[in-house]
Amino acid sequence: MTLRVVFMGTPDFSVPALSEIIGAGHEVAAAYSQPPRPAGRGMEPRKSPVQAAAEAAGIPVFSPKSLKDKSEQSAFQAHAADVAVVVAYGLLLPKAILEAPRLGCLNLHASALPRWRGAAPIQRAIMAGDTETAMTVMKMDEGLDTGPVCLAERVAISEQMTAGQLHDRLALLGGDLILRALAALERGTLTATPQPDSGVTYAAKIAKDEGRIDFSQHARVVARRVRGLSPHPGAWFEVPAGMKSERIKILSCIVANGAGIPGTVLDGALTVACGDGAIRILEVQRQGKRPMTTAEFLRGFALVAGTRLGCHQAPLALPEQPEAGQPQS
Repeated sequence: MTLRVVFMGTPDFSVPALSEIIGAGHEVAAAYSQPPRPAGRGMEPRKSPVQAAAEAAGIPVFSPKSLKDKSEQSAFQAHAADVAVVVAYGLLLPKAILEAPRLGCLNLHASALPRWRGAAPIQRAIMAGDTETAMTVMKMDEGLDTGPVCLAERVAISEQMTAGQLHDRLALLGGDLILRALAALERGTLTATPQPDSGVTYAAKIAKDEGRIDFSQHARVVARRVRGLSPHPGAWFEVPAGMKSERIKILSCIVANGAGIPGTVLDGALTVACGDGAIRILEVQRQGKRPMTTAEFLRGFALVAGTRLGCHQAPLALPEQPEAGQPQS
């Protein structure tokens, strides 16, 4: 037996789940995705990854700006779906949509619910210093990620894992998890457990100003912000470049030994003082350029010891700093 599915998702994170559902032989009656958005240098409308994948598989795609209209709700009901699978779709589903599929709506969410409900669970988990997260299948209700949990599989967050790496790990896991959920749904054995009232946190959408690095924070906090925003949208600092400053994204760094005025470059390896401790920057990206190692970056952009990142004054005279991993005197 197979299920008649409506798939609802937008970014590349959603594609593995769609691919697994198609590969397992379920009938995908329709895919819903956000409308094409301007992208690239020419700002031409670009289809979402889900729309592209669905069209390649011959699945009709619908891109309404809202599902609140009665006409859109009637069109959705006309698919006569057994179940809707929702993965990072980007629109809240009104009650009429939630109740349309015969067996309800299942949502794949990238956190150990009820921790990190909301838009940016992967980034928030890393930035908060969580050591693990989960991929969760939830039976949807009208709240924001408040529905009962059907399946969950935990994933460790390693010391150097970036949001991009965790994203990819969870996306692949989500494809496997949703197949397990659909199989149980077919058998009538899928159970759902209400989320506990304790431990609720919200993963707010990443704001633009959160990318700016505050070097006055502890080095571990700075490093977590870098990892949590890497590779997109990216944590960044500003350096002088002629008469204007330039934003530099940090893609990876490690906590290192060192001390000084926060934001001060301490050595020729781009170790930067923080409010407590220091970070050593390993990989960066200049505006409009490809990612590069710190060594490559410094060959074309000299940042000598004493330079204050985000500042325009002359470099400070600094004492020699110990190498990372060496004790300070």
